[in-house]
Amino acid sequence: MPGSPVSIGCAVLLTPGVTGAPDSGTIIGVLPPFIMANGMPLATAGGTICLMINSLSGAPYPLLVGPTGASSGILVGGRPLLRLGDRIPTPPGILVILGPPATTSFVDTAPP
Repeated sequence: MPGSPVSIGCAVLLTPGVTGAPDSGTIIGVLPPFIMANGMPLATAGGTICLMINSLSGAPYPLLVGPTGASSGILVGGRPLLRLGDRIPTPPGILVILGPPATTSFVDTAPP
């Protein structure tokens, strides 16, 4: 799925969530190594931490984004770049990257 790269503050949705219903969350951390755009570290699959909210209980929990399903064209330290619209297999479900983008100055058009 071609799209603009994302960073800290990007909204995500996990379907199904921990208890079955979709859980929403936000990217809160990007592990090194990373590249920057507009002063923000760009998120990578396998190197990004989300803070998710359980939709039934309201309890927060951390979630490390799965290592596959993102860009095959841009790798950062061997990890693929996350983009708007990517669908990343992340147990217990599929994590969808919603946005906003970190920058709109380039769009990664490589397939997942």
